[in-house]
Amino acid sequence: MRAASKKPTSRVAPSVVAARLSAHVALEPQPDGNILAWFNGYSVGLGKFSAAAAAQAHHLRTGLPLKSFAAARSATVREIDLLVRRLARSGLLEYRFGPPKDGSDQVVIEPQMPEYWPRAAKLAANDRIVLSRFACMRRRSDEMILESPRAAALFRISNPKITTALTSLATPQTLGKLRRQDGFPGAELIGLLLDCGMLFRVAAGSAGLRADEGDDNLVLWDFHDLLFHIHSTEGRQANPLGGRYPYADTMPPPPSVRATWPGKAIDLQQLLPESNNTGSSALNLFRARHSTRDFDDNNPITLTELSQFLDNTARIKAHWENRADLGDGSGPMIAYTVRPYPSGGSSYELELYLTIANCKGLDRGFYHYDADRHALVPIAVQPQDLEAQLDSAILAMDAPNVPQVLITIAARFDRISWKYSSIAYSLVLKNVGVMMQTLYLMATDMGLGGCAIGNNNIDRFARMTGIEFHVEGPVGQFALGRAWIEPE
Repeated sequence: MRAASKKPTSRVAPSVVAARLSAHVALEPQPDGNILAWFNGYSVGLGKFSAAAAAQAHHLRTGLPLKSFAAARSATVREIDLLVRRLARSGLLEYRFGPPKDGSDQVVIEPQMPEYWPRAAKLAANDRIVLSRFACMRRRSDEMILESPRAAALFRISNPKITTALTSLATPQTLGKLRRQDGFPGAELIGLLLDCGMLFRVAAGSAGLRADEGDDNLVLWDFHDLLFHIHSTEGRQANPLGGRYPYADTMPPPPSVRATWPGKAIDLQQLLPESNNTGSSALNLFRARHSTRDFDDNNPITLTELSQFLDNTARIKAHWENRADLGDGSGPMIAYTVRPYPSGGSSYELELYLTIANCKGLDRGFYHYDADRHALVPIAVQPQDLEAQLDSAILAMDAPNVPQVLITIAARFDRISWKYSSIAYSLVLKNVGVMMQTLYLMATDMGLGGCAIGNNNIDRFARMTGIEFHVEGPVGQFALGRAWIEPE
């Protein structure tokens, strides 16, 4: 008897990565050869390109495979490569991963940082990989996304089989074993996730736990703390940020004062002194404190005043030690300092970095304040980063000019997370609030102007200092200088 023949199986074409314009972006070629990118009522010039390149650029609406212009075989291909990279740096692209023919998306990669470019890490069949403990899969509208505060891009997953396959990576798996699973998304997608930090390699016998991923400073971060740090700052996420009134069309503005609780109120007004005009110096400072956004460029703060300001607000006044209480007397000795403002657990994790724009007696530049030596240490930075630092402060304050001194409050995260679980980052922000008030009151006392700033670009700070964003990063800013007073 003839053996039954095997049913032929159709080979599925491998998925490709293609660059595609974000949905809100449109390209507009100009008669002179320039190409403009339009989005949200704004335009960005991308440079001059040939008619052939402009015609090919229309395919960016549906997606151009990266491999189609990876090797610059002709002048037109080189132009397309240049155009795509300029669009990527402006944050106007996304990348679809799926079959090359039908155009259906398996996964869409949304860059969160301008320099992101899809690269697939090389993997061997016996490589063991596991999901990062910072990877988070959640619903966004009617989509499922995979994101991580460590990643430069998030992955929008359209194929539920891919979602199922990725959840199996909660425990380490070899690539060879993954290949045998139904719904295996392909080695290239696994390589893209590995390159992006969503996955990481683990050695044989390792469980892929906290100590296996990243450096010692990363070990100290709790998931929710790092996620909140990334999503409440600029630099490593692409969400809209700042005062944008996102719910103005959804509900009316909340009232400025809470509704009165029911019950009989105890009137405290009658207990105040008859005259409250002659208060203490502290009371007068509290009443006089206000935000200053306009500074007098012709009469800048002096280096002497800046020295006095830092001495009174941030200088280390004393050192002391105490043993960590681990319950059995075996805890290590911990070094502490005394400074002019309070800090949770006497951690004093905050550091001050000064961007100087206009200070009499001090060169324009970027400095670290050494609170122990009461000294400013210059840090060499790129001029464009220095200007961007000041420009972002103008935008955040809605100010007419740059602050004379921009103080960036940075945190040494390990200093506080070494002790505190779950509440470490919230303590950092509480300490920032305390320091902000200290800076405000001292500026008021010295006849200077100040303004707290809510935005921080953690990626730019990392470039300027050369410190990884999860080791030390900005958590607040304060503009300082001599206030401009309108002539009478």
